[in-house]
Amino acid sequence: MALNLQTKTAHFTNPLYLESGRILEPFDLCYETYGELNEDKSNVIVVCHALTGNHHAAGRYEDEAKPGWWDGMIGDGKPIDTRRFFVICVNVIGSCFGSTGPMSPRYPSSEPYRLKFPVVTVTDMVRAQRFLFDRLGINQAYAVIGGSLGGMQALCFAIEHPNFAKRVIILAATYATQPWAIAFNKIAMQAVVNDPKFKGGQYEIGAFKEDGLPSLALGRMAGHISFLSPNSMAKKFGRNYVDTDGLYELFGRFQVERYLEYNGHNFSKRFDPLSYLYIVKAMNIFDATRNFESLHDSLSRIRAKMTLISFKGDLLFLPEEMEKIKQTMDDLGRGNLVEYIEIDSKYGHDAFLVELDKFDMHIERALAKDEDGTRF
Repeated sequence: MALNLQTKTAHFTNPLYLESGRILEPFDLCYETYGELNEDKSNVIVVCHALTGNHHAAGRYEDEAKPGWWDGMIGDGKPIDTRRFFVICVNVIGSCFGSTGPMSPRYPSSEPYRLKFPVVTVTDMVRAQRFLFDRLGINQAYAVIGGSLGGMQALCFAIEHPNFAKRVIILAATYATQPWAIAFNKIAMQAVVNDPKFKGGQYEIGAFKEDGLPSLALGRMAGHISFLSPNSMAKKFGRNYVDTDGLYELFGRFQVERYLEYNGHNFSKRFDPLSYLYIVKAMNIFDATRNFESLHDSLSRIRAKMTLISFKGDLLFLPEEMEKIKQTMDDLGRGNLVEYIEIDSKYGHDAFLVELDKFDMHIERALAKDEDGTRF
């Protein structure tokens, strides 16, 4: 069976009530699907994307050099097998890839929201997706899977929509964003808001498609350091110097410096700076205990089978943060619902996007259905 990639946009005129007390109305959600939905709609897998990702998780568009961000994981015969599952990935509210975000028109005006866009949370992102699934007649998912921000969404599904997913698979995430990660995010946010070209959010639509926004490129450099690790950088670049740069030129560069420049500059041409600020804010304030008395209280609502996958070299969301979820479920006497796996990786946070061969078997196994419908 072909991947059957389909990209769609759903328009909603009903209000989305946000955690902040604000209302988003109307709003759009851009999403992509793969595989075929079976007759009783029991084969749905929701894949949630990370900070700089989008709904395009697999396959390749005609004019595209690279496939979707998790193409190695989703497809015919792959761990998330589209011969068996109907996979859906939704671009989150606040993003700049088709769903309603800060540069979307503020109804009834045609002018963008810009800084008048409300702060959204991971809870809001997930609630918006439930609107879409309800419209599609999807009342329950076989599984929800996500890494990083996607893992936060998956945990939110498990806690706040406990009857929606039978299985939840979380990679390289946390139950609450810690100061270390917030500190890295601060560099990017501070750089952007103080950039004269940012114009206090009053820049024109598409203003940075050609040359990018230097401050966002700088922030991306800082962020990218947190996504990697000392080991992965040493292995990838060593102390190699750019061939065309002189060692004794003040601005001569090591290969790692050129890589950061290239990555940051390209990113700032494709990602809207306001969307970046809003999504980073959502990640910073993510805390699975915020609307509950404690982590024990929030996790006690979980009904899904959970697979937690952390990576030893992850400096952004430490393995111990994921392990705390498992320990808390054990304390609740519900450890049978949770499998915790720590992958021996030195790559860093982005290992969940890169080192698929180190954990794909765990996802495949977590999705295996026993006769009674359970896994563990």
